[in-house]
Amino acid sequence: MAKNMGVAVAAALSELNVEKAVNALLKWRGSQSQAQKPQLLEQDEFLYLIVSLKKIPQKARVNPIKVPLPHPIIDDPAELCLFIDDRSKSGITKDAASKKIKSENIPINKVIKLSKLKTDYKPFEAKRKLCDSYDMFFADKRIIPLLPRLLGKQFFKKKKIPVPVELKHNNWKEQIHNACSSAMLFLGSGTCCVVKVAKLSLEKKEIVENVIAAINGIAERVPSKWSNIRSFHLKLLDSLALPLFQAMPDLRLKILADADHHTSSKEEKQEVEEEEDDTSHQKTKKKKKNKGRIHDVQYMDDQEHINDSNSEADRKHEINANISTKKKKTALKKLCPIDIKVKDKKKKKSLAA
Repeated sequence: MAKNMGVAVAAALSELNVEKAVNALLKWRGSQSQAQKPQLLEQDEFLYLIVSLKKIPQKARVNPIKVPLPHPIIDDPAELCLFIDDRSKSGITKDAASKKIKSENIPINKVIKLSKLKTDYKPFEAKRKLCDSYDMFFADKRIIPLLPRLLGKQFFKKKKIPVPVELKHNNWKEQIHNACSSAMLFLGSGTCCVVKVAKLSLEKKEIVENVIAAINGIAERVPSKWSNIRSFHLKLLDSLALPLFQAMPDLRLKILADADHHTSSKEEKQEVEEEEDDTSHQKTKKKKKNKGRIHDVQYMDDQEHINDSNSEADRKHEINANISTKKKKTALKKLCPIDIKVKDKKKKKSLAA
């Protein structure tokens, strides 16, 4: 299945499409160079291949995937730098490394210790100068996890991430030669990655050959191969990304999803219509019951106000009743001696008569 897909994609990804994209980028670069001011030192510009995957890789790789290219990007008289681990457990010193480089004629121009990288290259300006001074960087495999914090974002922005080298083995020259003639694919924790595949100083045919070799090599080394590739785009550093390949969506899944969505939408419409019918029927019933009657609407605040007023009225009534009973008692007390006096006077008059 994967082989058939690879053949179909190779047929779709023709050399003419790649040539058209390369011609368009070269034409755009020519127009931009005419508009810009000429620089004192001309820098060679690279072409980048943007790879988009369908699924995120399960594990992010620290070591890059080396994709061999027919025409190397790094020139033979290139400036190369090597970072070595000078800790006590490593067993490698700067003198021993430099002696081996000279004896085996390994194309390394500078050897920097880990301790020196921590102390001498702390400022941002020092890191920027180090990044611009060399074409490619190599590092002992054991110190690769420590380098992102020590080197800073400038190395990652310019795609000069150090390539790991196994310094315990004796084939240093072979490892460095393979790295210089390969494109580096760093699979991170996302679906998109950028690979440096060619430079503008190469001929047009060589650039096209490098791009096609990089596409085929990446598709063979990515997990699930061609079935996991979503798209390939080609671009310069400041240009737009031109599409070279775009995977077709899975139409079967799309049709099933549309059918499910259609049936679910029909069911939802029926449920909504039934609910609307029920609510309208209930409203008509209430209108028939309430016809010809006037109902007072009472809110919670009004009810509380009514209860408070009723309680206050009851209190006032009780107070007034208490006051009236007290007044009656005092009046009776006052009336009792007066009645006795009146009765005594009547008795006296009757006796006198």
